Amino acid sequence: MRNYKIPTLTIAGSDSSGGAGIQADIKTFSALGTYGMSVITAITAQNTQGVFLVEELSNEIIKKQIEVIFDDIPPKAVKIGMVSSPQIIKEIVDTLKKYNPKYLVVDPVMISKSGYSLLKPEAKMNLIKYLIPMAYILTPNTLEAEEITGMHIDNLNDMKIAGQKILELGLKYVLMKGGHLKGDAVDVLIGKDTFEIYKQERLDKKNTHGTGCTLSSAITAHLALGYSVEKAIDLSKKYITETIRNSFDMGKGVGPVNHFYSF
Repeated sequence: MRNYKIPTLTIAGSDSSGGAGIQADIKTFSALGTYGMSVITAITAQNTQGVFLVEELSNEIIKKQIEVIFDDIPPKAVKIGMVSSPQIIKEIVDTLKKYNPKYLVVDPVMISKSGYSLLKPEAKMNLIKYLIPMAYILTPNTLEAEEITGMHIDNLNDMKIAGQKILELGLKYVLMKGGHLKGDAVDVLIGKDTFEIYKQERLDKKNTHGTGCTLSSAITAHLALGYSVEKAIDLSKKYITETIRNSFDMGKGVGPVNHFYSF
């Protein structure tokens, strides 16, 4: 169900290698048939081997990017990825409150695959206090959920408990991603009256750069296209599985997934 007149927005950092961040988000938006727009929060110097430097943009330009988009092309759904400082988080929250987007997908990007910290320690409190409560759905992996809740997550039951704990912050849904656990790739959707388990085969593939960004932006696109949250996640899980299955070598490290495999 593609409709390129449906606008979607990503608020995130730029990945110079094109595999993650806003580049992955816009590729996903386009592949799934929406019109992708972006608000850049930071510029990263990274490639398939890691993140080497991060430079944040000013609060003023981040705020103005959001304002001019919403005033002219209001997005049907918004995804927030890398927001590394407490000041940037507060600016985004205060600005978005003026527009109150119906679907706000928050991917709490904290640490890159190579181990580079993408969220300053002092920003974690603002993420938990201001941004997460605004979310329609939060998409943490187990390591990020541990940072948010302060608990250790080892299995499906831990994921459920942690998800319910995060839900108490005021958001509507939490998609707990179990990709870091052993066994099949199991994700759990938790809402006030919702508990859905999504099980997918675990693919033995090296090239998985940008999978978190891609999944959250796929959910954003499917929500914008009018799917229910359960169906949006189901379709997005199938999409990310195929992008990994069709991933390819690029560079000397962890290559990207293939956003346009269906083309």
